[in-house]
Formats: sequence, C-alpha cells, structure tokens
Amino acid sequence: MNSGKIFSTNIEVRFRDLDALGHVNNAVFLTYFEEGRKKFSQKYFEVSDPSDFRFIMAHIRCDYLKPVMFIDKVTLQMWVKDIGIKSFAFEYKLIHQSDESIVYATGESVQVCYDYKKNQSIVVPDEMRESLSQYLKH
Repeated sequence: MNSGKIFSTNIEVRFRDLDALGHVNNAVFLTYFEEGRKKFSQKYFEVSDPSDFRFIMAHIRCDYLKPVMFIDKVTLQMWVKDIGIKSFAFEYKLIHQSDESIVYATGESVQVCYDYKKNQSIVVPDEMRESLSQYLKH
C-alpha cells in the first residue's frame, strides 16, 4: 500500500528557541522533528509514556533553507520514506502554515525498532508496519 499520506502538525515557536541572532537556533529544528515523531507515535503507535517507544534513533539530518523567526507560524510535515526489516525512515519538511512554498528546512531520520528490556534491535512489528505504510511516499 502506497497512499503517500502526509502527517502534519503545527509547531509553536517558543521564545527559548531563539538564539542571539533572533532566529530559531539550528539545534531546535531537530527538536521540532522530534515533536513530530512524538505526535505521530501518540496517534499511530499508542504511545502515552516514554517507556512505550519501540524505536531508537539511528540517524538524523537537517538541511536549513530559511531562518525561522519568532513571529513565524510553522507546520511540520512528515511522511515515511522507507520501511526495512528492523528500521524505518521519516522525511520532514518545515513550512510556513499559510504558504507551503516557504520551506524553512527539510530532513530525514532513521529509527531502529528496539526492545529496551533486552537491549537489542527487533523486527518492525506488523501493527507498526501497517501504520507506517499509510504514510509511505516514494
């Protein structure tokens, strides 16, 4: 199944996100991506507690295209790029809420499914694969 749905969530730019130059600090963009993963996981993986997460971060990248200022209203769009045996990849696009042609950043992350009790990677569970497949976009 390749419906290519896009998961979107609005991101609030907080005062603490700003650096000395008055724009959102580069490291905070990764926090915005993390916020998207959290909301996606709450909705589709029924995560309500940090111990419910069944994956660990393996790789993350961010390409900065335009500074985000305090007054900017931003939305994070994300979708699934790939689902492997034990891992899956998200792609991200941080855009202006009212003008999708304004793109602040793009990125990608790779998550490995993980059993924290056994301290080892695991195969992507079927129910997780099914939820991810809705957002698979090639």
